[in-house]
Amino acid sequence: MTLAPARQPEKVSVSEHTEKRSNADTAFQAVVGGCSLLVLIVLGGLVVLMGVGGQDAFKTFGLGFAFRDVWNPVSNEYGAWAPLFGTIISTLIGVLIATPLAFGTAFWLTAIAPPKISAIVGTAVQLLAAVPSIIFGMWGFFTIVPFMARHVQPFMMHHFRHVPGINMLIHGAPFGTGLMTAGLVLAMMIAPFMTAVMRDVFSAMPGMLRESAYGLGATRWDVMWKVVVPWSRSGMIGAIVLGMGRALGETMAVTFVIGNVTAVGWSLFAPRSTVASLIALQFPESPAGSLRLSSLLALGFILMLLSFASLSLARMLRGDSK
Repeated sequence: MTLAPARQPEKVSVSEHTEKRSNADTAFQAVVGGCSLLVLIVLGGLVVLMGVGGQDAFKTFGLGFAFRDVWNPVSNEYGAWAPLFGTIISTLIGVLIATPLAFGTAFWLTAIAPPKISAIVGTAVQLLAAVPSIIFGMWGFFTIVPFMARHVQPFMMHHFRHVPGINMLIHGAPFGTGLMTAGLVLAMMIAPFMTAVMRDVFSAMPGMLRESAYGLGATRWDVMWKVVVPWSRSGMIGAIVLGMGRALGETMAVTFVIGNVTAVGWSLFAPRSTVASLIALQFPESPAGSLRLSSLLALGFILMLLSFASLSLARMLRGDSK
């Protein structure tokens, strides 16, 4: 009995194989290109929506709308400076408090803490970053606001009310709400995000650099400032910008603790407002086509420009050329 010869596998020509790879590459490029184009369309749509919606406010009040400190729905007079001032100051306070906290926590987790403790604390930081913002707002309202009203501001007024320069930052009735309270709540919100990013950046740093510095007799302080900070500068700036971006647009947590008064003043303990909190509170009460609604949309447009400006500043600090 003779066996039939085995069938030879079909040979695929080089040209057919190249054509299939070319078709796959073309399809892949089309998919990823479409995704990037979708991002640009969404971003452009947001800018156009805010700009077109706020054009009545810009036509009525001119470009000076951004620097008017009046917000009076009764007289139909609106300006963006009061909420913009509150947004900028509360964000700066939050970032200034959160940056050293996040940096210290990230450095401790990656360079000092034992691995088991570092894993537990790192998980806790990630869980804290997942807490909804409204929970931070409720915590701030029931904890931080009474503490500021009963202890912090009275202490500051008692000891520093006659000090030039400081007295203007602490005067006012002890309500507990204000820019400082909002800044503290924002700091607690953005610190976990900044810590997580800085921790990843520090973990990516080659261990040989640290060990070499320690071998030359450097202290932990020297290693931190002369090795870790220069090497991680770009990632640290990215973490700070990430936290700043969330602080600029935070709504509910700030609404609970800032007092929601559209006024301009340097007292950190007086009730103020932010762009996001003002939009959240007054948007449902603004009729379609009204000047009030147009002013709120103009506020959103200015807030987007402020976010773009902060991102551009971060790129300049990082030294990006592209």
